[in-house]
Amino acid sequence: MVVHSAAERVLAGLDPEQRSAVTAPAGPVCILAGAGTGKTRAVTSRIAHRALTGDISARHVLAVTFTARAAAEMRARLTALGVGGVQARTFHAAALRQVRYFAPRLLEGRAMPELLDSKVRMVTLAAAKVGLRADRAAARDLAGEIEWAKSSLVEPGEYVVAAAKALRETPHEPAKVAEVFAAYERLKRRNGVIDFEDMLRAAVWGIEEHADVAEQVRGQYRHFVVDEYQDVNPLQQRLLDAWLGGRDDLTVVGDASQTIYSFTGATSSYLVDFPRRYRTATVVRLVRDYRSTPQVVGLANAVISQARGAEARLRLELHGQRPAGPEPELRIFTDEPAEANAVAARCRALIDGGTPAREIAVLFRTNAQSEAYEKALTEAAVPYVLQGAERFFERPEVRQAMVALRAATRSIPGETPLPAAVVEGLAAVGWAPDAPPPGGAARERWEALAALVQLAEEYAATPEVVPIGEAVAIERPVTLGDFNEELARRAAQQHVPTVEGVTLASLHSAKGLEWDAVFLVGLAEGTLPTTYAKTPEQVEEERRLLYVGITRAREWLWLSYAAARSPGGRARRPSRFLPQLDRSGGGERAGAGAARRTERRRTQVVSCRICGATLLAGADRKLGRCPTCPSDLDEELYERLREWRQRVAGAQKVPAYVVFTDATLTALAERRPGRTEELIAIAGIGPRKLGLYGETVLALVAGAGVDEVCPQKSFEI
Repeated sequence: MVVHSAAERVLAGLDPEQRSAVTAPAGPVCILAGAGTGKTRAVTSRIAHRALTGDISARHVLAVTFTARAAAEMRARLTALGVGGVQARTFHAAALRQVRYFAPRLLEGRAMPELLDSKVRMVTLAAAKVGLRADRAAARDLAGEIEWAKSSLVEPGEYVVAAAKALRETPHEPAKVAEVFAAYERLKRRNGVIDFEDMLRAAVWGIEEHADVAEQVRGQYRHFVVDEYQDVNPLQQRLLDAWLGGRDDLTVVGDASQTIYSFTGATSSYLVDFPRRYRTATVVRLVRDYRSTPQVVGLANAVISQARGAEARLRLELHGQRPAGPEPELRIFTDEPAEANAVAARCRALIDGGTPAREIAVLFRTNAQSEAYEKALTEAAVPYVLQGAERFFERPEVRQAMVALRAATRSIPGETPLPAAVVEGLAAVGWAPDAPPPGGAARERWEALAALVQLAEEYAATPEVVPIGEAVAIERPVTLGDFNEELARRAAQQHVPTVEGVTLASLHSAKGLEWDAVFLVGLAEGTLPTTYAKTPEQVEEERRLLYVGITRAREWLWLSYAAARSPGGRARRPSRFLPQLDRSGGGERAGAGAARRTERRRTQVVSCRICGATLLAGADRKLGRCPTCPSDLDEELYERLREWRQRVAGAQKVPAYVVFTDATLTALAERRPGRTEELIAIAGIGPRKLGLYGETVLALVAGAGVDEVCPQKSFEI
């Protein structure tokens, strides 16, 4: 009886879909869980409910996550539900535990090899062995390729073909990468060390090739849960299959729309194909979003609704459960410094208004974008923390570049224009202003140094004013020495330690986190999607990155982009992933002064007044609702408006739609505006028509008859 009541308490408060996931029968279960839908609660409640009802023993459960933080959260929740003994670990932690336990048996008494913390040093040595000089960034990219290959179960001799099939953008010619890969493997064996992929392979080998190990592991673990299943790679799936040993008591949780790590070897194909692999699988969809307001949820749905490809087959349409909140905003700026300054100012205002700094995040596509926001937040006295990356001026390549630029003051003529002097100085660290190199780390290094060149261009645009008398001053071009002093000043400002602050993070490192207020910045073509996304699959992953960013926001969401990178720079277009938002009234008047042209333009996302979904089509925005949402049309008002429109059109000798379209009349009859502000909020009613018809329409909405507002005789000619 006590057990029964405890199990019932586990079910209390679950929504119908969560309850279905928790009470699904033993066997294969696939929980498709959208962002903010309570997947952790559902999966821990499933484990607890099965344990408390006696269906399973908690000590026979292995729950696999992708981060130690997620594993710790899962254990804490299970403890709170009254269930202890469940093993909740990452793939690597679970494999390490098993390999260490069985090492004496598998290695015939020899100690387990030392585990490499990082591949970079050994990859650098391996590259040298095959005649390739690799700096730290190049070594990181080579290490990334080796990790991808090993996670994809690709051997050195298979790398060239596999990389071609996967359309990999390799840091060097594929055959050379394969040579480095092979040399790396030889060096590891010679030094008696293994890497993390070796550890997973050792766990697989121990089970697949040793019946006694397989029997013991499978006797211990009989029920499996895998979180973030869309991020599993082939090696991890091989280990999972080894653990299962043909059994099917497996619960997986994932969201194909949050597949953003395919460049590491992760693939959503296992999630997509789960119902085909397990024909008896129970599939549950969690779509009630408890994290974000309906306005944020509506925008997320609008962005992901355009997705294509395999992942789109499992696309979920979320339904916001929170009270309505502010509309997401789209802001357009003349250049990136203006964008960063505006973001910093709004962060300052939010904090002054009571929002904790830790509940605010600024998210961008690449870490190289952080410098402008570090500077702007510092100048606005807004504390910040950088998530998953070093601060801009703490990055090794930036520190090295600053040393090179200081040395360059002794060799570069003082009259050399500053941008050219900086480019020449950076040549000493191997940077050139041509196309960035292939490979993520090398490209990020190149972009960080390119950011220094951009800073130089901006700094050179503001020459120093030197006084030469009481009323006379001249402008002196800034020199490389001046620029070095400016860099030192910025570095000193941004090195101030902070305990709590606004989070600066890339979209990748923001996965799994959430904030009250989120700024999504730099949403321009060439940045999101990045210019390096060339295949349809890569472009779709960029779309999913934006979706992940949107769904990090609980209540307040800002989306922005700059029309140019730097003042006076080349114009660029907004990201193709942004909905076709209504920008009426957002532009500047023709002939506005230069000062006014630097002001930001504001665009609001238009949401359905009934369900909160983002409205894209012009007619839907005019109505203020989705075409599928129920209409509350005042038919009597609609007929009076039609009769009035017919009289006005007849008097003016124009077609009726010139006065107002049918869609505008429908919007008026549904929304029944009572004030001028409500009237002009309806798309299609601008200042001109407001002046011509505003008072009359408001009178008709208030109940006036057509003859009262426009007697028939007034239209006689």
